[in-house]
Amino acid sequence: MLADSNPLVLTAMSEIFEKDPRFSLVATSSTAEGFLGTVMRVPVQVGIIDWNLPALGGAKLIEVLRDQANAPKLVVYGDEGSETPRKAMSAGAAGFAARSSAVESLLDTCHAVAGGKMVFPFLDVRDLQTDPIEQLSRRERTMLEALSKGLTNKELSKELGITTNTVKFHLSNLYEKLSVKNRAQAIAFYYATRAERGDFGTGG
Repeated sequence: MLADSNPLVLTAMSEIFEKDPRFSLVATSSTAEGFLGTVMRVPVQVGIIDWNLPALGGAKLIEVLRDQANAPKLVVYGDEGSETPRKAMSAGAAGFAARSSAVESLLDTCHAVAGGKMVFPFLDVRDLQTDPIEQLSRRERTMLEALSKGLTNKELSKELGITTNTVKFHLSNLYEKLSVKNRAQAIAFYYATRAERGDFGTGG
Protein backbone atom coordinates (compact mmCIF):
# COMPACT_ATOMS: atom_id res chain seq x y z
CA MET A 1 0.00 0.00 0.00
CA LEU A 2 1.20 3.51 -0.86
CA ALA A 3 0.59 6.73 1.06
CA ASP A 4 1.76 10.14 -0.16
CA SER A 5 0.24 13.60 0.19
CA ASN A 6 1.20 14.51 -3.39
CA PRO A 7 -1.36 13.07 -5.87
CA LEU A 8 1.16 13.15 -8.74
CA VAL A 9 3.72 11.17 -6.74
CA LEU A 10 1.00 8.72 -5.70
CA THR A 11 -0.11 8.16 -9.30
CA ALA A 12 3.46 7.71 -10.55
CA MET A 13 4.33 5.30 -7.75
CA SER A 14 1.13 3.31 -8.31
CA GLU A 15 2.05 2.79 -11.99
CA ILE A 16 5.59 1.70 -11.07
CA PHE A 17 4.40 -0.89 -8.53
CA GLU A 18 1.62 -2.20 -10.78
CA LYS A 19 4.19 -2.87 -13.53
CA ASP A 20 6.47 -4.88 -11.24
CA PRO A 21 5.39 -8.55 -11.06
CA ARG A 22 6.88 -8.90 -7.55
CA PHE A 23 4.18 -6.66 -6.11
CA SER A 24 0.41 -6.47 -5.91
CA LEU A 25 -0.83 -2.96 -5.12
CA VAL A 26 -3.62 -3.19 -2.53
CA ALA A 27 -4.55 0.49 -2.04
CA THR A 28 -3.32 4.08 -1.94
CA SER A 29 -4.00 6.96 0.43
CA SER A 30 -3.10 10.65 0.69
CA THR A 31 -3.38 10.77 4.51
CA ALA A 32 -2.01 8.82 7.47
CA GLU A 33 -5.55 8.28 8.75
CA GLY A 34 -6.64 6.82 5.41
CA PHE A 35 -3.65 4.48 5.40
CA LEU A 36 -4.38 3.41 8.97
CA GLY A 37 -8.05 2.78 8.24
CA THR A 38 -7.24 0.56 5.25
CA VAL A 39 -4.51 -1.56 6.86
CA MET A 40 -6.78 -2.23 9.84
CA ARG A 41 -9.32 -3.82 7.46
CA VAL A 42 -7.24 -5.24 4.60
CA PRO A 43 -4.11 -7.44 4.87
CA VAL A 44 -1.11 -5.37 3.75
CA GLN A 45 2.44 -6.77 3.84
CA VAL A 46 4.44 -3.63 3.10
CA GLY A 47 3.48 0.02 3.29
CA ILE A 48 5.41 2.86 1.62
CA ILE A 49 4.74 6.14 3.38
CA ASP A 50 5.68 9.78 2.97
CA TRP A 51 7.32 10.93 6.26
CA ASN A 52 5.26 14.15 6.28
CA LEU A 53 1.87 12.52 5.70
CA PRO A 54 -1.06 14.64 6.89
CA ALA A 55 -2.31 14.81 9.54
CA LEU A 56 -0.70 12.32 11.93
CA GLY A 57 2.75 12.31 10.31
CA GLY A 58 4.97 9.33 9.57
CA ALA A 59 6.45 8.93 13.08
CA LYS A 60 3.06 8.80 14.78
CA LEU A 61 1.66 6.45 12.14
CA ILE A 62 4.56 4.02 12.64
CA GLU A 63 4.13 4.25 16.42
CA VAL A 64 0.40 3.44 16.22
CA LEU A 65 0.95 0.50 13.86
CA ARG A 66 3.86 -0.88 15.90
CA ASP A 67 1.38 -2.03 18.55
CA GLN A 68 -0.98 -3.74 16.09
CA ALA A 69 -0.90 -7.43 15.33
CA ASN A 70 -0.20 -8.24 11.65
CA ALA A 71 0.73 -4.62 10.92
CA PRO A 72 2.54 -4.05 7.60
CA LYS A 73 6.29 -3.45 7.51
CA LEU A 74 6.80 0.22 6.70
CA VAL A 75 9.22 1.82 4.26
CA VAL A 76 9.63 5.60 4.54
CA TYR A 77 10.08 7.43 1.24
CA GLY A 78 11.87 10.73 1.92
CA ASP A 79 14.91 12.99 1.67
CA GLU A 80 18.19 11.32 2.58
CA GLY A 81 19.96 14.58 3.40
CA SER A 82 17.77 15.17 6.44
CA GLU A 83 17.28 13.55 9.84
CA THR A 84 14.43 11.47 8.39
CA PRO A 85 16.28 8.13 7.94
CA ARG A 86 17.42 8.15 11.58
CA LYS A 87 14.01 9.23 12.87
CA ALA A 88 12.29 6.58 10.73
CA MET A 89 14.53 3.85 12.14
CA SER A 90 14.00 5.13 15.70
CA ALA A 91 10.23 5.15 15.22
CA GLY A 92 10.24 1.52 14.06
CA ALA A 93 10.20 1.65 10.26
CA ALA A 94 11.68 -1.34 8.43
CA GLY A 95 13.31 0.62 5.64
CA PHE A 96 14.08 3.96 4.03
CA ALA A 97 14.29 4.88 0.34
CA ALA A 98 15.41 8.26 -0.94
CA ARG A 99 13.20 10.24 -3.31
CA SER A 100 16.34 11.27 -5.19
CA SER A 101 17.34 7.65 -5.90
CA ALA A 102 16.38 5.61 -8.94
CA VAL A 103 12.92 4.01 -8.84
CA GLU A 104 14.56 0.56 -8.84
CA SER A 105 16.08 1.42 -5.47
CA LEU A 106 12.60 1.91 -3.95
CA LEU A 107 11.34 -1.34 -5.49
CA ASP A 108 14.38 -3.29 -4.28
CA THR A 109 14.07 -1.79 -0.78
CA CYS A 110 10.41 -2.85 -0.59
CA HIS A 111 11.24 -6.33 -1.85
CA ALA A 112 14.01 -6.72 0.76
CA VAL A 113 11.72 -5.45 3.54
CA ALA A 114 8.99 -7.89 2.45
CA GLY A 115 11.60 -10.62 2.88
CA GLY A 116 12.22 -9.61 6.48
CA LYS A 117 15.26 -7.34 6.05
CA MET A 118 15.83 -3.83 7.40
CA VAL A 119 17.13 -1.40 4.78
CA PHE A 120 18.61 1.97 5.78
CA PRO A 121 21.28 2.79 3.18
CA PHE A 122 21.77 6.42 4.25
CA LEU A 123 22.26 5.81 7.96
CA ASP A 124 25.42 5.42 9.98
CA VAL A 125 24.23 3.09 12.76
CA ARG A 126 27.17 4.21 14.92
CA ASP A 127 25.39 7.56 15.36
CA LEU A 128 22.41 5.76 16.88
CA GLN A 129 24.60 3.99 19.40
CA THR A 130 26.17 7.21 20.66
CA ASP A 131 22.90 9.14 20.95
CA PRO A 132 21.50 8.83 24.52
CA ILE A 133 17.92 9.43 23.35
CA GLU A 134 18.13 6.28 21.20
CA GLN A 135 19.00 4.21 24.29
CA LEU A 136 15.70 5.07 26.01
CA SER A 137 12.82 2.62 26.09
CA ARG A 138 9.49 3.81 24.74
CA ARG A 139 8.19 4.20 28.30
CA GLU A 140 11.23 6.30 29.27
CA ARG A 141 10.77 8.56 26.25
CA THR A 142 7.12 9.08 27.14
CA MET A 143 8.16 9.85 30.71
CA LEU A 144 10.81 12.36 29.60
CA GLU A 145 8.23 14.12 27.44
CA ALA A 146 5.73 14.20 30.34
CA LEU A 147 8.51 15.36 32.67
CA SER A 148 9.19 18.33 30.37
CA LYS A 149 5.65 19.57 31.12
CA GLY A 150 6.67 19.98 34.76
CA LEU A 151 4.56 17.10 36.11
CA THR A 152 5.16 15.83 39.65
CA ASN A 153 5.70 12.11 40.37
CA LYS A 154 2.07 11.86 41.44
CA GLU A 155 0.89 13.50 38.19
CA LEU A 156 3.25 11.30 36.14
CA SER A 157 1.79 8.26 37.89
CA LYS A 158 -1.73 9.34 36.94
CA GLU A 159 -0.87 10.31 33.35
CA LEU A 160 1.06 7.09 32.60
CA GLY A 161 -1.21 4.77 34.59
CA ILE A 162 1.59 3.40 36.79
CA THR A 163 2.38 3.55 40.53
CA THR A 164 4.59 6.30 41.98
CA ASN A 165 7.21 3.65 42.84
CA THR A 166 7.30 2.59 39.18
CA VAL A 167 7.65 6.28 38.22
CA LYS A 168 10.69 6.56 40.54
CA PHE A 169 12.19 3.38 39.04
CA HIS A 170 11.82 4.70 35.46
CA LEU A 171 13.15 8.13 36.43
CA SER A 172 16.22 6.56 38.01
CA ASN A 173 16.93 4.62 34.78
CA LEU A 174 16.22 7.70 32.71
CA TYR A 175 18.71 9.86 34.66
CA GLU A 176 21.35 7.15 34.38
CA LYS A 177 20.96 6.76 30.59
CA LEU A 178 21.03 10.52 30.01
CA SER A 179 23.92 11.00 32.49
CA VAL A 180 21.97 13.61 34.45
CA LYS A 181 21.48 13.89 38.22
CA ASN A 182 17.97 15.26 38.59
CA ARG A 183 14.65 16.36 37.07
CA ALA A 184 15.86 19.83 36.09
CA GLN A 185 18.85 18.46 34.19
CA ALA A 186 16.68 15.85 32.44
CA ILE A 187 14.24 18.58 31.30
CA ALA A 188 17.14 20.78 30.15
CA PHE A 189 18.53 17.81 28.18
CA TYR A 190 15.11 17.23 26.59
CA TYR A 191 14.73 20.82 25.37
CA ALA A 192 18.35 21.04 24.18
CA THR A 193 17.87 17.84 22.14
CA ARG A 194 14.54 19.00 20.79
CA ALA A 195 16.00 22.32 19.62
CA GLU A 196 18.91 20.50 18.00
CA ARG A 197 16.72 18.10 16.03
CA GLY A 198 13.68 20.20 15.28
CA ASP A 199 11.52 17.73 17.17
CA PHE A 200 11.84 14.89 19.67
CA GLY A 201 11.32 11.98 17.30
CA THR A 202 8.38 10.44 19.14
CA GLY A 203 5.72 12.09 17.02
CA GLY A 204 4.52 14.13 19.97
